[in-house]
Amino acid sequence: MLLPGGSATGLAWFANAPALGTRYRLYAVDLLGDAGRTERRGTPLKNTGDLTAWLDAVLDGLQLARPHLCGHSYGAWLAATYALHAPQRVDRLALIDPTRVFAGFHPRYLLHALPALVFPSQSRARAFLAWETQGTHPDETWQRLYALATTTPARRLVTGPRPKTGDLTLPVLVLLAQHSRAHSIAKAAARARRLLAQGEVAVLPGATHHSLPHTAPEELNNRLAAFLN
Repeated sequence: MLLPGGSATGLAWFANAPALGTRYRLYAVDLLGDAGRTERRGTPLKNTGDLTAWLDAVLDGLQLARPHLCGHSYGAWLAATYALHAPQRVDRLALIDPTRVFAGFHPRYLLHALPALVFPSQSRARAFLAWETQGTHPDETWQRLYALATTTPARRLVTGPRPKTGDLTLPVLVLLAQHSRAHSIAKAAARARRLLAQGEVAVLPGATHHSLPHTAPEELNNRLAAFLN
């Protein structure tokens, strides 16, 4: 199961699905509260308990007993949070440049993101992406989708505390973007290696936070395939 970052939708995995799909049945989920095809019905989510209950229902509905769980950015935070909530329901956990899991946001990243968060517009979202993905070449159609997603009415992602990753006992792969501006990858890598009982930590060369997971996907796909095997 693939969980995207905020504003990315399940379509963010378009460059990874062909390679991973030769070995696995893939489920790319649009996050509840964000843009995408997951419908927001009933009582809005308020906390991480509501969020993990929703993901319980997704796995039940898809009849998935113990899938591999792979998330990017906010999706990685959700994946780690869920694996702690229901470890018996996750086989392996892959976290791609996870935010608020092993390190907090870099202040400069938040400063650049602030205009698009406070006054959402497609132009501000595109400007933020251009700053963070400098030196890479994200897909143009994906960039338009990301920018449009930030303007979704009533968009709201539930957040919560940093997951207690030291309590994870399942195999965990952590892939960090070499040029991520979201956080310090040195701090994230050191903390991941210290806390994870069965952790594997690697750096994806040339990548930024938002150029993942689709830009130059070969290294990412190969790392995921080797880990999940």
